[in-house]
Amino acid sequence: MSKEYKFLSKINSPADIKKLNIEELLKLSAELRQYIIDIVSDNPGHFASSLGTVELSVALHYVYNAPYDKIVWDVGHQAYGHKILTGRKENFHTLRKLGGISGFPSIFESEYDSFGVGHSSTSISAALGMAVADSIRKIDDRHIIAIIGDGALTGGLSFEGLNNAGVNKSDLLVILNDNNMSIDPNVGALNEYLLDITTSKTYNKVKDDVWNVLGKIRHIGPNTRSLIQKIENGIKSVIMKQSNLFEAMNFRYFGPVNGHDLYHLTKILEDLKDIKGPKLLHIITTKGKGFKAAEDNQTVWHAPGLFDKVTGEIISKKSIIPEAPRFQDVFGNTLVELAELNPKIVGITPAMPSGSSMKIMMEKFPERSFDVGIAEQHAVTFSAGLAVEGMMPFCNIYSTFMQRAFDQVIHDVALQNLNVVFCIDRGGLVGDDGATHHGVFDLAYMRILPNMIVAAPMNEEELRNMMFTAQLPNKGPFTIRYPRGKGTMPEWKTPFKEMEIGKGRIISEGEKIAILTIGTTGNIVVQALNKLQSENINPAHYDMRFVKPLDEELIKEISVKYSKIITVEDEAIQGGFGSAVIEFLNDNNLNSKVIRLGIPDKFIEHGTQNELYKICGFDEDSIIKSIKNNW
Repeated sequence: MSKEYKFLSKINSPADIKKLNIEELLKLSAELRQYIIDIVSDNPGHFASSLGTVELSVALHYVYNAPYDKIVWDVGHQAYGHKILTGRKENFHTLRKLGGISGFPSIFESEYDSFGVGHSSTSISAALGMAVADSIRKIDDRHIIAIIGDGALTGGLSFEGLNNAGVNKSDLLVILNDNNMSIDPNVGALNEYLLDITTSKTYNKVKDDVWNVLGKIRHIGPNTRSLIQKIENGIKSVIMKQSNLFEAMNFRYFGPVNGHDLYHLTKILEDLKDIKGPKLLHIITTKGKGFKAAEDNQTVWHAPGLFDKVTGEIISKKSIIPEAPRFQDVFGNTLVELAELNPKIVGITPAMPSGSSMKIMMEKFPERSFDVGIAEQHAVTFSAGLAVEGMMPFCNIYSTFMQRAFDQVIHDVALQNLNVVFCIDRGGLVGDDGATHHGVFDLAYMRILPNMIVAAPMNEEELRNMMFTAQLPNKGPFTIRYPRGKGTMPEWKTPFKEMEIGKGRIISEGEKIAILTIGTTGNIVVQALNKLQSENINPAHYDMRFVKPLDEELIKEISVKYSKIITVEDEAIQGGFGSAVIEFLNDNNLNSKVIRLGIPDKFIEHGTQNELYKICGFDEDSIIKSIKNNW
């Protein structure tokens, strides 16, 4: 580490932070913020969120005694500062790289990561479980802190945790990091409610007066403390109506507080250590704090990729060769085309309008597009409500987040056979976000549902035609799954064609072995077979298009013609596409041997997509090896 990091270079654990005075803590915070900028500019990752929690990270580790005290992060990309301060400073440059440290807190990585996180809204429930465990075991000297932010309070699970924590009256501190953002700006009544709190002049005047008194709590007697608390509660019930939401859940509400005022923040946290029961501290932070470009455009700088840390210019790779678009952009533009043709089409996304490219629809048809916040369960049932009234909802959710809404998919959509189109983005191995974000179970969990159609396009043309087909009348629940990244067709705006449900296609004729692919793994197989042409090895290749219903006639023909079948999928092989093929062959007494290539029965960590394909055994070389071994 360079000499410019005078204080950070000496921090190897939180114990080192406690040796500093307030002025030194301020200098440490400045160095920590710059270190995040320096590393992430060259090693792309989440960016703006952790810049906004620098002072909070320093304050938490200065005041509390982690890992004995439990600090539970929500939306883990807020936690880069926490990682650097807890012994991972020298390895921070390996962030999200194969074999390096995770982009999210992980209990397998550090004792300071008290709970693994990648999906949002989990911190309060997990922290409550820890607090209750302490209560059962008669441990009364440990502090449990949950930090929730970046829009995570729009998720229903957070309110389930708040509600239960208030009833349990557990000794728990929830810190609400309010930056008015998730990836895109927060939406909904809760966001407006929090804005009311932060802008109320009456509230803030009384809040300051109360805090001036409460800051002296540890220096006054119990009777005076009781009196102050009664006065505070009385004032809040009469004047500060905005605080009733959290207090109705039996949380004592404190704030709002400037989350970048390190001196004030550390004093407040020290005071709150002496107050038992469920407490909520509301802090106001700026996402991207300390880096002007990130402050000015927080959505773009959530995870900007490579950038110039001096000028703030995002570095993009330019090519003179026309490039294929990202699948998400094909989805977004195609949805607008279809919405122009079909006035019943509406778009729904849970807090991912930019990431999913639903924003294109929202700009063109704002009255027919809905960002419902980080609320996947609601997104699905909201879509079901639209469908039952004759609308044609396209519910666009990342694969890994769709897992959270599985009951709603079953109970509210599939059971009622409603025309809802689930466009599942980021299907398969997504790369450096790792195990929490790989979308590797959707083919398996969707194909088991009655009434559900499950499709995966090999290219942009197929995605467009699947979307066109899905919005035609009486198709019922329809899942279209596509990956993160770019396709193969620079000229992708092909005319719409209705697809025959459950029908595959042959890509290339061959002999001895039939390779059956689903989705974009077909493109990897095409490249592998091109390499084998010179070796006079030419298996057949079929793009099956649909996992459910399978093209049963085509599989029967294949089983007669070929004794060996290799299935290739960017999905868990247990229960996925290959399993569906084996089940059909077995149920129909067909004897072809099936070799399945896909994601093994384990959680896959972070790395580039190509690195992970190789690890899982369905990159080009692995496919070629499997063909040769079975030729």
